Amino acid sequence: MISYKGADADYSLKGKTAIITGGAAGIGFATAEFFAKKGVNLVIADLDSGAGAAAKKLGAKNIGAQGNVCDGAFRRRLIDAAVENFGGADILVNSAGIVALEKAEALSEDDWNRTIAVNLTASFMMAQAFGSYLIKNGRPGSIVNMASQAGVIALDRHAAYCASKGGIIAMTKVLALEWGPHGIRVNAVSPTVVLTELGHKAWDGPVGEAFKKEIPAGRFAEPDEIAGIIGFLCSDAAAMITGHNLLVDGAYTIK
Repeated sequence: MISYKGADADYSLKGKTAIITGGAAGIGFATAEFFAKKGVNLVIADLDSGAGAAAKKLGAKNIGAQGNVCDGAFRRRLIDAAVENFGGADILVNSAGIVALEKAEALSEDDWNRTIAVNLTASFMMAQAFGSYLIKNGRPGSIVNMASQAGVIALDRHAAYCASKGGIIAMTKVLALEWGPHGIRVNAVSPTVVLTELGHKAWDGPVGEAFKKEIPAGRFAEPDEIAGIIGFLCSDAAAMITGHNLLVDGAYTIK
């Protein structure tokens, strides 16, 4: 059960420890930056070799771990690192993800399987390992899974990605249902295009300008505003929010 501690106007996170997958770049790193400003201890995981440098950039005490979230031993190592260095873990942000752009009739089985493995299966297995740790130790906690507007609407050439993100949203609801009595909140965040480095490469230009015209807000999202929303969901200010998929899409999906 999640007890009410009173309204938290400061969205306090100080002293908590977060594990962030895909944390060396993009939304993951923006979230790590936000958390660092809030006094959160960080375990940053990434397939990229820059995980260690990203962690240290945000504070000497932080831990960076290079590895593949599809590897069970690596997932367990992340939790062990949080426990050994910070005495425990409170927050998991599942931000690691990939996309394979291809027409459905031409999408290879390998690209389908890899997208599902990284985006959906690894996110579930990481959440399972983290949730099991919390339950075993009687700790409350918060999990935020990165979904997408592609999880609630169809996007051209995104068959595998849409399937994986739709699965994330459904998984989030089940975990919230099962783990709520243990004080574990589980939510998803579903952005539109986010202007990370990869977002700029993919959407700067005429195609992106045309897409923005379809968004009532008239723009794409910035990484730091997604990070702030994740921070809110992990704070006690959101203590009654669980099992929710928060769309951050400038009203694109209401049409």
